[in-house]
Amino acid sequence: MQYMLTPYAETVEPFVWWEGAFNDQELNWLQERAIKADQRAQVGGGSDPEHLAKIRRSHVSWMDCNQETEWVFRKLAHAISSLNSQFYRFDLTGFGEALQLTNYDQSENGMYGWHQDYGGKRDVSRKLSAVLQLTDPAQYEGGNLQVMTSGNPMNVRKQRGLIAVFPSYTLHQVTPVTQGSRQSLVAWLSGPAFR
Repeated sequence: MQYMLTPYAETVEPFVWWEGAFNDQELNWLQERAIKADQRAQVGGGSDPEHLAKIRRSHVSWMDCNQETEWVFRKLAHAISSLNSQFYRFDLTGFGEALQLTNYDQSENGMYGWHQDYGGKRDVSRKLSAVLQLTDPAQYEGGNLQVMTSGNPMNVRKQRGLIAVFPSYTLHQVTPVTQGSRQSLVAWLSGPAFR
């Protein structure tokens, strides 16, 4: 397993990443589930379809922690907590909500405009966001995960199996998928509210 930081910020890193947490068979298992995502993604609990299509175009499904999926949560927790202890040192309590499997497809120019992840359940304070790339970059075009850093967006490297981690208050987006489809798994680590 490898991890790396971006050489940009001197205080809080805009994003860091971890490689090698999941093998190809595990990534295939997750990707198959993301491809089957059939719930139209919402923003802030929902809005009118025309407005929503300007902000977010993707399909999602949710993964709770159970006997079949515990290994996913365990592997993610190890990678994210390792990065947190080295780079962020946020006070975390764990996964406060289900994991999100997302499918962005060329048929609707799948995307998610600039946003922050602080939402979620009312009693959950999201502190770190993690995006696990499930699709081989050769299988799609567009679909860049971008993180805003001091007015200049940075592309997260496209690599199957790469887990990008960043503070949930960070502005980020997924640019439109222009060819193929892109699947990802998104997780949020929670903890006591920032003070």
